[in-house]
Amino acid sequence: MRAGKQRLAQPGTRVYLVDDDAGVRRALTRVLRNAGYQTTAFGTAEDFLIGVELDELPSCLVVDLRMPGLSGLDLQDLLLERGIELSLVFISGRADVQSGVQAMKGGAVDFLDKPVSDDALLAAVARGLEQDRERRIRKAERAELQQRLDTLTPRERDVFGLIVTGLLNKQVGARLGTTEKTVKVHRSRVMQKMGAHSLAELVRMADKISLRL
Repeated sequence: MRAGKQRLAQPGTRVYLVDDDAGVRRALTRVLRNAGYQTTAFGTAEDFLIGVELDELPSCLVVDLRMPGLSGLDLQDLLLERGIELSLVFISGRADVQSGVQAMKGGAVDFLDKPVSDDALLAAVARGLEQDRERRIRKAERAELQQRLDTLTPRERDVFGLIVTGLLNKQVGARLGTTEKTVKVHRSRVMQKMGAHSLAELVRMADKISLRL
């Protein structure tokens, strides 16, 4: 590892490391822990899958591209198949363009060549943790909005789905076979239950939860 300007970890974050080279694991773990990261290292992708205990902390996975058994790319594919959202930083001493492209298409944060400088590693990990933190925030927002959506009656949900497309109350009424006055009542209840203060805010909510009629 080449020394450089140190970055300090934000509290409440976790980094996982998977590399079959014990020397690399020790070196990278030392750099990460010196920067303040809670770090857990594994020698193989299989060990990671068996032993990892994912929690609610923003997390990042630093993984070697080529390893005996499951490769880093194999691990990335398995995580995607299992619906596990985790920021990945790939490292490799024998990288090729095709592998790099595949990793980035799979959502990798970065693809670093060994030997990795401290600055490059910590910068990539910081980006990965920030992405994971933002992803968790968006997921929590969607879950909260979904809970609000579930409080709507079927007719209120119908009105919700139509007004966010830009239809006027009269047009919504025509679509649903009801009066404009009734639509206004439903619209008011939708706004109240969803916690929206304007139509624009309601449209943004619908977009976040991918509302479909």
